[in-house]
Amino acid sequence: MRHSTQSLLLMLIASVLLTACGQQQDAAQAAGQQPAPKAGFITVQEKPFTLVNELPGRTTPYQVAEVRPQVTGIIEQRLFEEGETVEAGQALYKIDDKLYQASLASAKADLANAKASLESAQLTANRYEKLIKTGAVSQQELDEARATLNAGKAQVAANEAAVQTAGINLDYTTIEAPISGRIGRSSVTAGALVTANQTTSLVTIRQLDPIYVDLTQSYDELQTLRSAMANGKLETVGEDRAAVKLAQQNGTVYPHKGALQFSEYAVDEATGSVTLRALFPNPDGALLPGMFVRARLPQAERENAILVPQKGVSREPNGQATALVIGENDTVEKRNVTTEKAVGSQWLISDGLRAGDRLIVDGLQKIGVGGPVTPVDVTGEQGSAASGKAGIPAADTKQG
Repeated sequence: MRHSTQSLLLMLIASVLLTACGQQQDAAQAAGQQPAPKAGFITVQEKPFTLVNELPGRTTPYQVAEVRPQVTGIIEQRLFEEGETVEAGQALYKIDDKLYQASLASAKADLANAKASLESAQLTANRYEKLIKTGAVSQQELDEARATLNAGKAQVAANEAAVQTAGINLDYTTIEAPISGRIGRSSVTAGALVTANQTTSLVTIRQLDPIYVDLTQSYDELQTLRSAMANGKLETVGEDRAAVKLAQQNGTVYPHKGALQFSEYAVDEATGSVTLRALFPNPDGALLPGMFVRARLPQAERENAILVPQKGVSREPNGQATALVIGENDTVEKRNVTTEKAVGSQWLISDGLRAGDRLIVDGLQKIGVGGPVTPVDVTGEQGSAASGKAGIPAADTKQG
C-alpha cells in the first residue's frame, strides 16, 4: 500500500509539471518568442586565382632510333648489355668484315692501276704536244692522246669513289648507336645473318631525358591560354613557354616542371580540339614511354575570383544554379548564380554573388526563403576544410 501511494504521488507531480511546460511553450509561441533556426554561413571573398585545366596525356620519347644494318653479313658479336644507357657513336654489333676488307683491297689495287695508266697517258700527251710543232705527229694522234688522258683521269676518279665506297661498307660492319639513350632488347644474336636495310630492326634506342607529354585541349581554351601568356599573367619556363605540372597515375605530383613546346596547326574536326606537346626533364627515368598522366595546364588568372563550397549551391529542376544568402534583418534570400567550373570541392562563381555576401552552407534543411535565421559564422572552419580538398596545387593559386 505504501509503494502504491508513493507511485501515485509521483505520477501526479509529473503530470502537473508536463502540463505547466506545455502551457509555457504555448504561451511563448503565442507571443512570437520561438527562436529562429540557426544558419551557418561563410562570408564570400574575392581573391586572385589561377584557373588550371587538367588534361589527359601520354608520355613519348624525345628521340627514337630503330637500328638496322646497312650491309649484309653474319653478326660476330653483340657489344652492349640490353637495357643499359648507350652513347651516340658507341659500337653495338660487329659484322664479319672479311669480304669487305677484300673489296677495299681490290678497289685500292684498281685505283693504283688507273693512276699508272693516267701517268702514261699524261706523258704521251705531253710528248705529242711538243712533236706536233715539228710535224713528227699528226693532229689526230695528238687528239687521241688527249682523249686517252681525259679517260684516264675519269677512271682514276671512279676508282677513288670505289675505294671510298668500299671503305664506308667496311666501316658499316661495325654498327654504331645513332643517338644516346636507353637501349632495348636485341632481336638478333651472334651468328645471325642480317641484310642491308632490312625491315626488322636489330634493337631500338629511346632518349628519355628529356621526355615529351602529348596532351589534347579544346581550341577555345588554347586561345585563352595564349592570351594570358601574351599579357604576362601566367608562369613561364624559359623563352616564354607556359609552365606545366604533371600528376601521375598514383596521384603524386611529378617533382619537375615542364614547358609547353607547341600545338598542332590543325583542329580535329570531330572533337574541336588540338594536340599540345610539353617537354619535361626526366633525370631519374621515372617517366617511361606510353604512361598515362594528367597535366595541370594554367589557363587564365582572375584577379577577383569567387570560390564557394559546392554544398552552398543547389540546382533547380530546370538546371539553374541557386544559392541562399542571409540578407537584411537576418532573413533568407535566394540568388541565381552562374557556376563556371568545379575546383576540387568548390565552385568558381562568375555571376550572382559578390564579396561580403553571407552564403548559407549549414542548416539549409531548417530554413525557408524569406524566413528569419540566427546567423552562425563558419567562414574559418569552411575555409580550412576547402583548402585541403581544392585539388589545386599551392603554386597554382596566388593568395592576395
